Amino acid sequence: MPEDFVVGVSTASYQIEGAAAEEGKGPSIWDTFCAEPGRIRNGETGEVACDHYHRSKEDVALIRELGVDSYRFSISWPRVMP
Repeated sequence: MPEDFVVGVSTASYQIEGAAAEEGKGPSIWDTFCAEPGRIRNGETGEVACDHYHRSKEDVALIRELGVDSYRFSISWPRVMP
């Protein structure tokens, strides 16, 4: 790889964030969709997900240990604008 090549990782808010109803977060389209019976196998939701909302410091430390150069994370819009 070229010397200036950047190795990065990324996340999608619904799949990692969790804390679905904390600190004023409103429901997202995914919260609504997953709450409808029969939409998702086993009725699973992103209410807890990987709990990155509460574990972000540990998660970023793990990313650092991997030697990753760049981390792109997303935040649920209903958390920003409920």
